[in-house]
Amino acid sequence: MDTQNIVPHGHHHRFEAVNSHNENKIRIVVLLTLVTMVVEIAAGYLYGSMALLADGWHMGTHAAALGISIVAYMFARKYADDRRFTFGTGKVGVLGGFSSAIILAVAALVMAVESVGRILSPEAIQFNQAIIVAVVGLVVNILSAFMLQLRPRHIRASQDNYHHHDHNFKAAYLHVLADALTSFLAIFALLGGKYFTLIWMDPLMGITGAVLILRWAFVLVKDSGSILLDAGVAQKTIIDIKAIIEAEADNKVSDIHVWKIGPKHLGIIICLVTSQPKVSDHYKKLIADHFRQSGHVTIEVKKRMEDEQGVKNT
Repeated sequence: MDTQNIVPHGHHHRFEAVNSHNENKIRIVVLLTLVTMVVEIAAGYLYGSMALLADGWHMGTHAAALGISIVAYMFARKYADDRRFTFGTGKVGVLGGFSSAIILAVAALVMAVESVGRILSPEAIQFNQAIIVAVVGLVVNILSAFMLQLRPRHIRASQDNYHHHDHNFKAAYLHVLADALTSFLAIFALLGGKYFTLIWMDPLMGITGAVLILRWAFVLVKDSGSILLDAGVAQKTIIDIKAIIEAEADNKVSDIHVWKIGPKHLGIIICLVTSQPKVSDHYKKLIADHFRQSGHVTIEVKKRMEDEQGVKNT
């Protein structure tokens, strides 16, 4: 058979969410975050502020996460048509996120240990200088959040079409908001230490920052790990897909597999038994009409009879 005749029956494996406009904005935010991180960490060591150190490292963890998002954009785009990736490169960002979360957890533990050490053995803090640096960090975070919210005129203000479908971009915005929170905590701790001699507030905010990073890392490990293990799809989604197939004629789903192959795409394999078999494209359309995120669907149809012989059409 001429291979050109089967080309229309194949399909692409581009299941990553690549948005060049979002990617460029994240690049700018990463640069701002990295510069501020270096300043805050250096100032934290120089002026003896654990809260400032925690804020700086917290910004660093998010800069790393945003950097991984950019690398994921680039890698996914470069290898989108590489058939070595069976279901495309949609999980590249997930793998990067999982690796980053492990590193973040270790950094948070180190930060917590150092903060406890500062509580047991307090060190002098140069409050005026540390407060100035913390305020600069807060301003940068607010500016970054505003920048991520800006949209070009040709894009309508639809949250569904602009933000929520690009998980990397949504994560970037949440990271910046978290950075703003830790900057505020650092300022609060330094002011408490300067005006009320509550020196213990500074290392306490360091511990608070460590807890925030640990919590973020735990959630990221849980979410990304479940997707990497093909367990990231809600049970309700699987039940709904099965119900769509079985709502027609006497169809019965004997086996079903649903997993994520990209930020907003699902891989679906279904084996069904029916006395009125139709071509697989019919069942694919049933699913596609209800689940737009179905990216790669394989249907195996078996006729209901004693000698159940099926025809697999993918």
